[in-house]
Amino acid sequence: MADFFEDLGKKISDVAEDLGKKAGDTIEVERLKGKIRSLKRANERDFLEIGKMVYDKFKSGEVSDLDYTGLCESIEKRDEEAAQHQDEIQKIKEAL
Repeated sequence: MADFFEDLGKKISDVAEDLGKKAGDTIEVERLKGKIRSLKRANERDFLEIGKMVYDKFKSGEVSDLDYTGLCESIEKRDEEAAQHQDEIQKIKEAL
């Protein structure tokens, strides 16, 4: 009977050790995933900043690359349309 309890204790100990390792691995994986998300967010901020820099250069006439020009013109058109909508909003508010 003593052997049964020794074996049972050993198996429980092994299972607990495996669970502890798996939990530690899971925590490490989640920590690394968090770092990856942070790095990707930082890249997205930089991409946005690069895009803004290119657009600012386009507006000042410094960008002539056709790949950028089409996108910049679309942005410019939407900005103008948004400004028109803002003017309409202002007129409606003044009429009230």
